[in-house]
Amino acid sequence: MTGGPRGEDGGVLGPRALGRALLARQHLLERAGTTPAAMIGHLGGLQAQAAPQPPYLGLLARIDGFTPDALTGLIETRRVVRIALQRGTIHLVTAEDCLTLRPLLQPMLDQQLRTTFGKRLTGLDLDALAAEARALVEAEPRTFQRLGAELAAARPDRDPAALAQAARCRLPLVQVPPRGLWGRGGPAAHTTAEAWLGRPLDPTASLDGLALRYLAAFGPATAADLQKWCGLSRLAAVLKRLAPGLVTFRDEQGRLLYDLPEAPRPDPDTPAPVRLVAPFDNLLLSHADRTRVLPEAHRPRVMTQNGIVLGSVLVDGLVAGSWQLTGEGAGARSVTVRPFAALARADRDAARTEAERVLAFAGGGGEVRFEEAG
Repeated sequence: MTGGPRGEDGGVLGPRALGRALLARQHLLERAGTTPAAMIGHLGGLQAQAAPQPPYLGLLARIDGFTPDALTGLIETRRVVRIALQRGTIHLVTAEDCLTLRPLLQPMLDQQLRTTFGKRLTGLDLDALAAEARALVEAEPRTFQRLGAELAAARPDRDPAALAQAARCRLPLVQVPPRGLWGRGGPAAHTTAEAWLGRPLDPTASLDGLALRYLAAFGPATAADLQKWCGLSRLAAVLKRLAPGLVTFRDEQGRLLYDLPEAPRPDPDTPAPVRLVAPFDNLLLSHADRTRVLPEAHRPRVMTQNGIVLGSVLVDGLVAGSWQLTGEGAGARSVTVRPFAALARADRDAARTEAERVLAFAGGGGEVRFEEAG
């Protein structure tokens, strides 16, 4: 099913219908033959604070024929970058999205800084701090530890960590390679997006465009879902303004869902293949109500109290277990699958096939292990 009626007469969409729509847009029903850059752009970025596996494994789940070098080359040639964006977390995004999304998300970053470090920054001239930090990181990429220490040299009464985070908020700081490269890695050293990309930020980007991009990759969705994904607030007015060009539905709780008229909304009974979804994948992090793909009973088993989001096993479109790759490249040794309940033989075989695909991607060799269900 694609498209639907305009106005608030699209009917009710249950969790299964919402899940199939999400999986279709995430290319987790059928893998795509597109380029990594195009996929990253479509998804609005891949969460990437845990270097380097999640973005690579996220693309592997979605793209036929994807290899590590395909993404590594994009990072090294500055076509994609790692920068704090949605929810204040590190995302891997295209250079163009770095320049357009970063200004839009500034209010959220400001709020996070006030909430977390406000008392330690009281009375500080943040404009002067940002100017000094810019000069430092553009002269040579710096880790936050080094940057904080250098900023504190002229401010000995201030917390260096708070100074570094103030710079992170006020400046569009990208992490430079080899940080985040498959099989290599390095310290999280930063410079400004303008210096790294040779272009200024785009001041013309709009929240309307942000909302439409979100619906294309994550809809149908409520205003609360959109806000959960990006970290901004008061976006209901944006969707209401866009509503004449959208189609709307209700979920089973009566909440208003917005969507693009021609976006895919498959039949709820469309088969969903077993997939191994990457750790920290935005599939699980981009809705206020995640139950379209993540049963609430399983949420604590893949989202730990210390903020870790495990790799997830999708069976029939729902999270049914977790998984982990140990090592990459020459160090790849195993993929461990941990089902939450006993898997049917066909689903277990499909999970093994997906795990073997991960091992082949990671450099070959190694073994697939299944832990006891439960």
